[in-house]
Amino acid sequence: MKRAGAFVIAGMVAISLVLPAQAARDCGNTGRGFDQWLARFKQQAVARGIPRRAVERALKGVTYHPYVIKLDRNQKSFKLSFDRFWRLRVNNALIRKGCKLMRKYDRVFDRIERRYGVPREVITAIWGLETGYGRNSGKMSVLRSLATLAYDCRRADFFRRELMAALQIVARGDMSPRQMRGAWAGEIGQTQFLASKYIQFAVDGDGDGRRDLIRSVPDALFSTANFLRAHGWRPGQSYEPGSANYQVIKQWNRATVYQKTISKMARMLRKCR
Repeated sequence: MKRAGAFVIAGMVAISLVLPAQAARDCGNTGRGFDQWLARFKQQAVARGIPRRAVERALKGVTYHPYVIKLDRNQKSFKLSFDRFWRLRVNNALIRKGCKLMRKYDRVFDRIERRYGVPREVITAIWGLETGYGRNSGKMSVLRSLATLAYDCRRADFFRRELMAALQIVARGDMSPRQMRGAWAGEIGQTQFLASKYIQFAVDGDGDGRRDLIRSVPDALFSTANFLRAHGWRPGQSYEPGSANYQVIKQWNRATVYQKTISKMARMLRKCR
């Protein structure tokens, strides 16, 4: 979920997510200078075709968030062994809940499998691992987190693309700035899409004309399947380690322990179908 490109919004010109490589001379490791940088970024966003009203609405009152920087410097979970990671993230209650939800959303999953060919247990495993089936999708301001990380020197270029994409989500009316609450690094929704991937792969699964991956379970599940199919998922084939579909799972998350956990959890969920 890591590569930005270009996209088109209905009724608007194409907007490129590719920004000039300028982080080295326009970033900071403290909050000093953030307000001035944000003012410049707003101008860049408007120059790239995002409506000024949407830019001002999205970034009004946004401030530097030191706690986000602290979290960014302290990522440890993916350094664990697979056994330790599994014990920390998966238990019988999570599996039982996944089985229950697959029954509850049986018709939604039927539609997904017909359209994308991605089995429900794989989508459910991702759903459970990412947010506990939507219970822990995050409460932090996506726009504040992304703006902070876009200003920070460590990965400024990457997060400036994500912030530009988040502005597009606001501009096309999928969510308001207030509704855009997520994880500390700006991941959005029940299966935690980065903003650029939201733009590329979010699907209106419930037919209400919007793509809301936070509040709409069908939107979140359809979008997850759309991502996997777009990255080469082969319907009807194995997702065991070493398979072509396992390679697709690697596109969802680069951490080996996470990939193994998705595959193993999906195998367990398959038994309750």
